[in-house]
Amino acid sequence: MKHLLKFLAALLILIYFTACEVNEPEYVVDYVPPVIPNGVNVLVGDNRVDLYWNENRDPDLAGYNIYFSYSYDGEYNIIGSSPYNYFIDDEAVNGNKYYYAVTAYDYNGNESDLSLDVVYATSRPEGFDQAIFDYRRFPNNSGYSFALYSVVAYDSIDVDFFFENYQGTFYLDVWDDTDIQDMGITSDIYDIPFAPTSGWSTTKDAIAKVGHTYVIWTWDNHFAKIRISNITNERVVFDWAYQIVEGERQLKPSVMGKRKSLEKQWTR
Repeated sequence: MKHLLKFLAALLILIYFTACEVNEPEYVVDYVPPVIPNGVNVLVGDNRVDLYWNENRDPDLAGYNIYFSYSYDGEYNIIGSSPYNYFIDDEAVNGNKYYYAVTAYDYNGNESDLSLDVVYATSRPEGFDQAIFDYRRFPNNSGYSFALYSVVAYDSIDVDFFFENYQGTFYLDVWDDTDIQDMGITSDIYDIPFAPTSGWSTTKDAIAKVGHTYVIWTWDNHFAKIRISNITNERVVFDWAYQIVEGERQLKPSVMGKRKSLEKQWTR
């Protein structure tokens, strides 16, 4: 009888552990990285670049790593991580071109390849609430020089554009070696990310309107934009941004040497 009881006990123990093994969940190691991020875009600012991209839908997504390089096919180095589909590079230096790429990683440490979008940005200086005055009444304070970040006379060798009140109609004027274009009404200075390739004013001026952004192609092959926030009979107030890298979009041939004498075919 004792031997029978030992046998039954051993059998029950065997059945118990066998059942435990059957019910024990199988652990699967995940080696599959998330999908490569796409739709990477940038918004340039003053010593900063804002990046954003399409949100990944991977169920085990943990976040994103952001990389930069000084060339598209160069070595990319990580500059930060984000749990969201945006990142601010606040260590960008004005005038330096950076190429960016983004990866996605999951909770198991799997990381995707670099994003395939060709994305670069060159941060640039900007300013707000700058005022210049009607050149007929205040000639020495009527123009602005982006290169100097300063108010100058309308006929200064450094001037890029100047303000005019002509019989109650307000104008932004440029000289013959410079171009200007009204890009229409905008909500802020950042709404126009790139200079246009055509459509420049043939009269070398544009009617000044509150809420409009204007792109200026300077005589020495730089691009700038201003957005008007206020106009009175005496002055115009604007925000501005200036690309310090010459010919960033290769739209205008370089001008070698010094600036020539200022010329303008006046229509008023």
